[in-house]
Amino acid sequence: MNVVNTINGNNCAIFDRCLMERLKQMEKELKKHIIGQDHAVERVVSVLQRGELGLTSEKRPKGSFIFLGPTGVGKTEISLTFTKYLFGEERLFRFDMSEFMHFDSVKELRGDEYGNPGRLGQVLESHKGGTLLFDEVEKANSQILMLFLQMLDTAKITLSNNRTYDLSGFYIVFTSNIGTGNILNSSKVPFKTIERSVLNQLQMEFRPELVARIDEKIVFNRLDYGSQRKITEILLEREVARLREKGFEFEYNEKVLELMIRDGFSRSSGARNLRRTVENYVQGEISGGILA
Repeated sequence: MNVVNTINGNNCAIFDRCLMERLKQMEKELKKHIIGQDHAVERVVSVLQRGELGLTSEKRPKGSFIFLGPTGVGKTEISLTFTKYLFGEERLFRFDMSEFMHFDSVKELRGDEYGNPGRLGQVLESHKGGTLLFDEVEKANSQILMLFLQMLDTAKITLSNNRTYDLSGFYIVFTSNIGTGNILNSSKVPFKTIERSVLNQLQMEFRPELVARIDEKIVFNRLDYGSQRKITEILLEREVARLREKGFEFEYNEKVLELMIRDGFSRSSGARNLRRTVENYVQGEISGGILA
């Protein structure tokens, strides 16, 4: 209580008031974009707030996460959304681990002894902070998993060019489809039970010392119909507003909304194809009307 009172009192001046207000509003803003995953947003925001207030150790990254669950439920989207909110979307650096499954491809990420910094080194040479997103981490070669241990343990990493880089200004995010079957096939099972099963599977498939170093291990739930509908409405209104600025009008009804939900969502891909479905339908209807 004394610590809180001190921060809320005279020492509050050490924090930028604009930053503090943005941190207070962050949960509300993220929930406008990440639908059906309130539990994930709340836990992510807690880590981000501590990181931005400088409360985390300078010997570790600002924060680290692994997001678990099926495709198209918001794992990558939440990474983009919080990065855009804090730094700007250009500070999200994404690496698809399916590109680094084989030993021969490892040097593309970590560089080589001839001075090539690799794709990761190129980012770290040019930027001192942001978000490093490693998608589908379960597909990464075991040599790369050793790099992740370095990152999480000391916030420093030595690449093959023998240069050491500081990651203390970065958030590190891993995504994984581990446990997808548990989530998609358990519609009547309580989420807490599913969550426990997925986390147990994570412990079995990853090295314990890696899992232990990650700040938040968050399981994303499948999107129910209410979430699907809300996401569709958001994307539809966004596309209609964009086209209205160009002078085009589009009106839709319940039937159109239901059609987009049906065509835009799938059991295997979640909402991944929804944005394209909405854009294709709206733009197609407008162009068809103009050219009729």
